[in-house]
Amino acid sequence: MAYSRPRGSALFSGLALLFVGLLLLMRNYGGLSIGHALGRWWPLIFIFWGAIKIYERGAAARAGDPGAARVTPGEILLVLGLLSLLGIVVAVDYGRQHLPGDDWGMGNRFDFDLDVPNKTVPADARITIRNAKGDVSVRSSDEPEIRVAGKKYVKSWNETDAEHIATAVSIEVVQNGDGYEIRPVNAGRGDSRISLDLEVSVPKKASLTIRGEKGDITVSDMAKPVSVTTTNGDIEVRDTAGDVTIDTHKGNVKVSDTNGNVKVSGHGGEVNVSGATGGLTIDGEFYGPIRAEKVTKGVRFVSQRTDLTISQLSGHMETGSGNLEIADAPGNLSLRTNSYDVSIENAGGKVKVDNRNGQVEVRFSTPPKEDIEITNSSAGIVLSLPESSSFDILADCHSGDIDSEFSSESLKKTSTQSGDSHLEGKYGNGRGPKITLKTSYGSISVRRISSEIPVPPAPPRVKAPPAVPK
Repeated sequence: MAYSRPRGSALFSGLALLFVGLLLLMRNYGGLSIGHALGRWWPLIFIFWGAIKIYERGAAARAGDPGAARVTPGEILLVLGLLSLLGIVVAVDYGRQHLPGDDWGMGNRFDFDLDVPNKTVPADARITIRNAKGDVSVRSSDEPEIRVAGKKYVKSWNETDAEHIATAVSIEVVQNGDGYEIRPVNAGRGDSRISLDLEVSVPKKASLTIRGEKGDITVSDMAKPVSVTTTNGDIEVRDTAGDVTIDTHKGNVKVSDTNGNVKVSGHGGEVNVSGATGGLTIDGEFYGPIRAEKVTKGVRFVSQRTDLTISQLSGHMETGSGNLEIADAPGNLSLRTNSYDVSIENAGGKVKVDNRNGQVEVRFSTPPKEDIEITNSSAGIVLSLPESSSFDILADCHSGDIDSEFSSESLKKTSTQSGDSHLEGKYGNGRGPKITLKTSYGSISVRRISSEIPVPPAPPRVKAPPAVPK
């Protein structure tokens, strides 16, 4: 009796095509991120494949042909081809989300006006704005209502098709419990043809939350807390009275003139915060420059490279291009970092610095009153103090020299044949702070700054004109 070889491989091919087709369909109409789905569920392909081969082997054994369940070259090529197709789709989606420009869609760009009815709300309402793609600009109003204007942008091959698509897209304002939500209709994140630029007016005393995917966000003149979350786009918040919370993944951040605390987290480019009466917290990887100026309650900056705490900042702090600079920080200062050239000027409280692979320079224009502790490696330390300072110093330098411009009988410097240096003792009236300096494979320099106030030169004397004879 002759047995035909089971054709179970057709079952795997059909299921594989069905699986990939469902992924692509959900991407187009459900906003599914194929990259995210494959990152979690790609082993299902091999699970399905293995289950089918087990079924085929059982069927082949019953048919008297156990060798029919082998993996065929056609199946391998099918899997590689489908994975390549999904890889191309993932690459295109990544380009749309992360690369500059807005020309990933096909066709021309047409714009249409948004027509949204005004919505009366309580003056202190909680308002949430959601927008998948497009800019959002929010300003305050003295009227207890939400007003929305702006543009709908549609990419299409012709204006008729664009108008048909735009007709179905709108913005709605709905009430959710005791809050209100402004959100797009028929413009999901998975549709790259549509973007909405929104100009929103809300009551000044409303609490505001904005959730964006791709586009710039601007908020101004709000009296209550503001929270902004976006994936790709610049953020600017100015002239606010409440706390400001920002979570971003790509883009620049600017916050100015706020009476609350500011927190910036995530990833991005530049961060610029100025004129905050509260405190500033920066938590994440921002590639800068990072600038902070006049932050009343200080700065907390945490990243993989840096842990910085400043209790008060009346001047400025800036990081970028391998430099970290702090000027005019009246309170305590604690810094742990690496591979930065650190410059600190006019710290008013305790100073503690732990660095490596970068120069550390600390300068005081008035005699320090609190303890100073600086630890470094593979680079030097420079400490500049007024000549009227009093202090108790302990300095150790491994494989480097110590140079001090301060001298007294109680200051003792020693050196070893291996190249180590040590400086210890007191200077001045003996009631000054304790200074501890340690480094290796670098030098330590303690410089003296003249505290004399320069006397301006006297103005030149003007000769009286000669008397005119009568």
